[in-house]
Amino acid sequence: MARVLVVGAGLTGSACAALLRGAAPGRLEVWDKARGAGGRMSTSRCAPDAACAGTADLGAQYFTLEPGRAGPHRSFYEELLSHGILEPLTAPIEGMVVKEGSRNYMAPQGTSSIVKYYLKQSGADVFYEHHVTEISLRGGKWEVSRKMGLPEQFDIVILTMPVPQILQLQGDIVNIINENQKQQLESVSYSSRYALGLFYEAGTRIDVPWAAQYITNNPCIRFISIDNKKRNIESPEIGPSVVIHTNVTFGCNHLDSDLAEVQQLILNHLESILPSLPKPASIKCQKWRYSQVTKAVPNCPGQMILHTQPLLICGGDGFTHSNFDACIDSAMSLVKAIKSHL
Repeated sequence: MARVLVVGAGLTGSACAALLRGAAPGRLEVWDKARGAGGRMSTSRCAPDAACAGTADLGAQYFTLEPGRAGPHRSFYEELLSHGILEPLTAPIEGMVVKEGSRNYMAPQGTSSIVKYYLKQSGADVFYEHHVTEISLRGGKWEVSRKMGLPEQFDIVILTMPVPQILQLQGDIVNIINENQKQQLESVSYSSRYALGLFYEAGTRIDVPWAAQYITNNPCIRFISIDNKKRNIESPEIGPSVVIHTNVTFGCNHLDSDLAEVQQLILNHLESILPSLPKPASIKCQKWRYSQVTKAVPNCPGQMILHTQPLLICGGDGFTHSNFDACIDSAMSLVKAIKSHL
């Protein structure tokens, strides 16, 4: 029985795993270094000791189906809509650029629910806190090592993490990636930013006329969302949550700063924008070192094959763009390449 490993439980990895179901004979596993699913589509909860029950999307906020993409991806949206994973975005978002014919959607249970849905559909065995460090050839198989635990062997390995993390892997993979591929992978660039989640106790009121707002005149903050309002969640038992995304310049300038200092800087700027905002019961500060792709791998739409026998292949938004459709494109491209090698 063949063993197939997908590294990365984000959108590309989970969609790839779902599309592989029944196509790759044997056991399918998904490993992720985080404590839960989502990647940059993560949905966070307040601190366990805080008296609040809200959640906040600290990564992707909503999804736009553009007119030119409706054909190849309509079935993905329709499936998620039919299961209540996606719903039309009806809440007002100030400053959002709306293209004619486009449709916007949000995830009422949080954006990580999309990834969790695909992981469930895949039937894969999913393991969290599995941080891959080395990949080497051993007896015609891939031996995959992680920070904690013994190495394991697989017949096919699919890498879907950010491209710089692929280049950081040790073992035989360092020499397997040829010079041309290395140059292509090294040319990829990402923006960086921070996200802040503020969680409130039930009954707290946040009186603003919008569900989310793009900020254009602040040196730190680019986007603010009243996350429960954005997702049309009104419940006396669940407190509101607020999400703040910084702009790219602030993220780059403070990329290696102390997290607590960055959090306070963001809160100071937030107070200047929303001085009447109540004090939260809990705060989470998230650094996105690889937030969005600004330059993708050239001449490799969707994926790159690093080794054929056994198959080692990589994909993700670094090979397309950082949005829902592009990640689905990469997942489909990965599966097509894998099927041709089975």
